[in-house]
Amino acid sequence: MAKRAAGILLAVSSLPSPHGIGSFGEAAREWLRFLKAAGQKYWQILPLGPTGWGDSPYQSFSAFAISPYYVDLCALVEQGLLAKEEADTVRWGRRADTVDYVALYRRREPVLRRACERFKAAGKTAAFDSFRAGNAFWLDDYGLFMALKKKHNGRPWSEWSDELRFRDELRLRKTGDELSDDVYYYSFVQYIAYTQWQRLREYALELGVAIIGDMPIYVAGDSADVWANGGLFLLDEKLRPERVAGCPPDPFSATGQLWGNPLYRWDRLAETGFAWWIARLRSGFGLYDVVRIDHFRGFESYFSIGAYACDALGGEWVKGPGLAFVDAVNRDLPGAAIIAEDLGYLTPEVKALLKASGYPGMKIVQFAFDSREPGNYMPYTYERNCVVYTGTHDNSTTLGWFKSALKEDVALALDFLDVKNAREGVWSLPALAFIRCALSSVANTAVIPMQDYLGLDDRARMNTPATLGGGNWCWRMLPGAADRELAEKIRRLTQMYGR
Repeated sequence: MAKRAAGILLAVSSLPSPHGIGSFGEAAREWLRFLKAAGQKYWQILPLGPTGWGDSPYQSFSAFAISPYYVDLCALVEQGLLAKEEADTVRWGRRADTVDYVALYRRREPVLRRACERFKAAGKTAAFDSFRAGNAFWLDDYGLFMALKKKHNGRPWSEWSDELRFRDELRLRKTGDELSDDVYYYSFVQYIAYTQWQRLREYALELGVAIIGDMPIYVAGDSADVWANGGLFLLDEKLRPERVAGCPPDPFSATGQLWGNPLYRWDRLAETGFAWWIARLRSGFGLYDVVRIDHFRGFESYFSIGAYACDALGGEWVKGPGLAFVDAVNRDLPGAAIIAEDLGYLTPEVKALLKASGYPGMKIVQFAFDSREPGNYMPYTYERNCVVYTGTHDNSTTLGWFKSALKEDVALALDFLDVKNAREGVWSLPALAFIRCALSSVANTAVIPMQDYLGLDDRARMNTPATLGGGNWCWRMLPGAADRELAEKIRRLTQMYGR
């Protein structure tokens, strides 16, 4: 990422695909063609994992699996695994501009199980068997975990019997045999999802578009990862979390953020050369060209909160693995393209770790003018080895920021950017100024959320941190929004600033 280039941030879920949510189908291919026409080098996405608590892609049942929601049903029709009406007559949601996760949860699995039954009956499983063997290190546990969750009506693994929670070997083998059909189904879905994604990624490479994936630093407590690798996490003798992750109070949240993810036992991970993390990253680079690691500062020091706390007020900072982790990654994955999400409370030690890693950090244009943000994000302070955004999935859209920010913050932004026309209701010009500010900066890479190019307000906001529901993770781009005219406008801007 040493050359000047630009990209667009758009979650796969936000694509205007049929069947209720974005998928790996034709709409994704159309999007890639749009990116090429717009002169973009990168497509940045959000985590692809199966969504759990709160429908958040950052709370997934697996650090390795892909959500079944992203499977393109049209491709299954073409393969003869579904009849067209089986996919098209299901009510996947009432609106084209939002994801109805309740409808997907209830209706997607029966459709995919029909496809699985036909695939199994056809008996052509050589490629499937090869996939299972090549991914056994995570897929075996994931398939059994999901089958057991179904048997327990979705209850978390912490509420299963002791034999299952503590993974008694004989009981697991017997249960695996009893639930073999379900285990087969969950493995089949991953095979289809991985296959479809790899074809899409190959198409992206043909067009010259690289994909930036997103890897949360933590995994969900109710996940196959923690269930199968409990010794790597800070759990007590009853396999309950002792401490959990979050972040301290700041001007954006008076009580901090309580994420609830179990913390790592970094000492045990270090004894293995961080093998689980290396395997996770290696798997990520099998899916993406660049990996953005969320909450990178947690490798230097992380915020530890009591497992039964109701907020983050009583948490404390604890030292992380630091340079030993970074050295292991750079040794085992030389040349890996990693973006370090270094937002938040940055100490000199965090900055030193980022510099030692060589990874580009992140800059947010909105933060430059937000008086609540203690860091210095003014554009004239950027360095080349960074990635600049107008905002991220956790921020207001730029239009939303101009409408909701403090008047003095808006005034500073307009004065800095020399924007004169900012009458009430006329926001497109200031929003465009933020985009120009990012693209014109010295940062090697500039990534703009698609909502900003579309000029959308906070009704299109992707997520509000520390909140559940309220439309989080639901926004979808309407069909036809990414048209030829918009692609040409973006291309002109991109070329103007040497990207």
